Amino acid sequence: MQPETPAKALIFDMDGTIVDNMRYHDDAWESWYRKHGLPFERATFSVRTAGMAIAEIIGPHFPGADAAELQRLGEEKEGLYRDTYGPLVAPVAGLVDLLDRARAQAVPMAVGTAAPPPNIALILDTLSLRERFATIVSPSQGFRGKPHPDMFLAAAERMGVAPADCIVFEDAPNGVEAARRAGMRAVAVLTMLPAQAFAAFDNVIASVDDYAALDGNPALRFA
Repeated sequence: MQPETPAKALIFDMDGTIVDNMRYHDDAWESWYRKHGLPFERATFSVRTAGMAIAEIIGPHFPGADAAELQRLGEEKEGLYRDTYGPLVAPVAGLVDLLDRARAQAVPMAVGTAAPPPNIALILDTLSLRERFATIVSPSQGFRGKPHPDMFLAAAERMGVAPADCIVFEDAPNGVEAARRAGMRAVAVLTMLPAQAFAAFDNVIASVDDYAALDGNPALRFA
């Protein structure tokens, strides 16, 4: 994995990466856990679960639940999140400029997110970003959540780009690990965690507070 290789495609996680919204997910999860009488460890929850499919998160708490019941339980939480974050949707600083730069260089872009379709619509359609992306990949299409590499590999395949030529933008260790397993470089977006949280990953080529910090960064060059 050569960090200086120009990128031929970009893949973005969504929550915490396109938008800085993870605290609102944590609020919704805390309410949901309390409603169901389950203990909630806020300090570690997002670090452990960000990027996983929602059924993968709640399934162990309800071992007898079928897929329909897990979907209903998951939608309880997602509804709480959308109600609170919906009026506040805003892109991470510098994101739109980066998308413009990539489009000007004819570099295709994708989204690989564990979010369900209504959450994807909330973010991408509110921000009028959907048309910017060649493809959107999520567990609703049958893919496993992160740290499995499935979504990122599918995004690369759909764009017709080799995994090694993709750069992934992620805010969570599970996502960076998924990129590593896919053979992809990653940029850690530090909306949720400090740079030290990604120090052990050999595929991280940059850690930035926002996308404006990538201006002129030699780690991000386009073919």
